[in-house]
Amino acid sequence: MKKPNPLLEDLKAVLPAIAANAFQAEKDRSAPAENIALLKSIGMHRALQPRKYGGLEISLPQFADCIAVLAASCASTAWAMSLLCTHSHQLAMFSSTLQDEVWRDDPDATASSSIAPFGRTEEVEGGVTFSGEMGWSSGCDHAEWAIMGFRRKNAEGTQDYCFAVLPRSDYEIRDDWYAVGMRGSGSKTLIVKDAFVPEHRIQKAKDMMEGKSVGFGLYPDSKIFFAPYRPYFASGFSTVSLGVAERMLEVFREKTKNRVRAYTGAAVGAATPALMRLAESTHQVAAARALLEKSWNEIAYYSEQHQYPDREALAFWRTNQGYATKMCIQAVDRLMEAAGGGAWFETNELQRLFRDSHLTGAHAYTDYDVCAQILGRELMGLEPDPSMV
Repeated sequence: MKKPNPLLEDLKAVLPAIAANAFQAEKDRSAPAENIALLKSIGMHRALQPRKYGGLEISLPQFADCIAVLAASCASTAWAMSLLCTHSHQLAMFSSTLQDEVWRDDPDATASSSIAPFGRTEEVEGGVTFSGEMGWSSGCDHAEWAIMGFRRKNAEGTQDYCFAVLPRSDYEIRDDWYAVGMRGSGSKTLIVKDAFVPEHRIQKAKDMMEGKSVGFGLYPDSKIFFAPYRPYFASGFSTVSLGVAERMLEVFREKTKNRVRAYTGAAVGAATPALMRLAESTHQVAAARALLEKSWNEIAYYSEQHQYPDREALAFWRTNQGYATKMCIQAVDRLMEAAGGGAWFETNELQRLFRDSHLTGAHAYTDYDVCAQILGRELMGLEPDPSMV
């Protein structure tokens, strides 16, 4: 039996207004300010924030249930809000100095990100200077900070993948998000020019995956921060895919129930092909949810027990999410193929769900070609391929 989820109940009250703004989100190419304000009014942005700063510290299964339901109303808003929330979990692994900077005077502050290591840095006294054009920063219009990736030479002469945290005053937002799917996620480009990043705002990605970051252990009573950052950070991608697919089942059923063929007048909703497609997609989406819930519960259990996952567990969590996303996209495609010409009008929700669904599988983390190779190597006892992080 699932634990009570007060945040989910509060979320359901604001979902109609968020769903009503879905078309506006696409038009604006960013989650509407009203949507973010509604979500902040119920404290959703605090879901994975430390209690020290007023956060809720809810479990991953509870958080994922909220994101899936939100995605059924507006996938773009869910994608952006998911990342704004999971970045708080990531920030909790940085220094207490950085966390105070972010939340002490503004506990409602959030961060977007562009974590691919494309930033250019120069070593200076006390930190680095950071420059770059950092793309795909979902929800950046609504964030006060940003987490950005770069590579840094270490004492051994090799390079470490690192994250730098910058305040909004250190970067500009280039309004270049013109995408076919997830149009309202506002995944724009952050422009940084010679911004100084002090050492306390920098962490190695590897340390944040192995419990060695500066902030690790700051919250010994927490049930969510004794964990690698990535399973939490990436949880929203597949969860949004699930929410979209579950909504696709509902909308297809509603629109097909009374649909008739234009030339024959035959009832499409009673025809065998539509029934079979709906049945198979329903099974597939249910299987995707079951696989994701298994991963969410395992991640939560490890965190609650203060038990760090081994490489095999991490491989399964990562690739389970990728495979669940693949199943959700297949389920959506099966229904879209039989939805008729009317489904392709911009005013029809089905075509938006179809477009958004495909973008959930375009992220590096949900690319199943990569996931299958990661898991295959692990199952065969081979060392991980560093080109498939």
